[in-house]
Amino acid sequence: MPFPNSSDIDPSSFILASIPGLEAAHFWMAIPLCSMYIMAIAGNCAVLFIVKTEPSLHVPMYFFLCMLAAIDLALSTSTVPRVLSFYWFNTREISFGACLVQMFFIHTLSAIESTILLAMAVDRYVAICHPLRHAAILTNATTAKIGLAAMVRGVLFFLPLPLLLLPLPFCSSRVLSHSFCLHQDVMNLACANTTPSVVYGLTAILLVMGLDALLICISYLLILKAVLRLASWKERLKVFSTCIAHICVVLAFYVPLIGLSVVHRFGRDLAPLVHIIMGNIYILVPAVLNPIIYGVRTKQIQRRILSFIHIHNNRTAQ
Repeated sequence: MPFPNSSDIDPSSFILASIPGLEAAHFWMAIPLCSMYIMAIAGNCAVLFIVKTEPSLHVPMYFFLCMLAAIDLALSTSTVPRVLSFYWFNTREISFGACLVQMFFIHTLSAIESTILLAMAVDRYVAICHPLRHAAILTNATTAKIGLAAMVRGVLFFLPLPLLLLPLPFCSSRVLSHSFCLHQDVMNLACANTTPSVVYGLTAILLVMGLDALLICISYLLILKAVLRLASWKERLKVFSTCIAHICVVLAFYVPLIGLSVVHRFGRDLAPLVHIIMGNIYILVPAVLNPIIYGVRTKQIQRRILSFIHIHNNRTAQ
């Protein structure tokens, strides 16, 4: 089936990006993408189930991990099925309304995830620097309020993005740079003054992701300062090792985010393949890595997974 071009696309729709010259290989290229999506679904659902059923994990750090897992499930599910539909069934068009909705979910969920990562950093700071007050400061009720505040913050900051694009006229060329909709990508196709959208988008990113990243760095500087006061290197390593999983998750979120931003800002002359790969990494890599990171670093999660595998093997043997 031939791919449509921009001249025969409905004016109320956009064209998702394909890789020039590799259209015939889309079916096979979607298989690793689908595999990563299944891994993300299975891993994050496992985290939610294990934390729910393991009483020893009913503490703020793992409640925040559950929030992170739920966000990753929502973020990957709001994008990957549509990408797979494009690769497997050649449904390359996406309506303007569906594009704006997808854009809202991607940016809002990313903002919520950034806030939760900041809350997890604060949890590590309180646990290490003020251990006797940790239980009193971060109660279950406080944890739930932080999760609600993260959701409200994400919606309030990023709801205006699609609303600012809604009245804009768009050019005849409506080919996106990715297989899903991002604010800057859609905005670049507008045939009107986009200064308000540019300014607000940059402001929202700086006030949410930028501020969160700064506060996470400050939290770890304070943690490092407290750790270095300990008497022995053995104690220092033992205390700081409780932060390793969170640091890895922060890097898994912010490195693809920064990479995608750099590609958008400075990579207009790069091959379309680079844009598509960076977009897929941004959506899927954190969702795949987060359960693995905490699974490796958390003994209770390891025990439950090994127990499940053992039971499954016994049933298979019978």
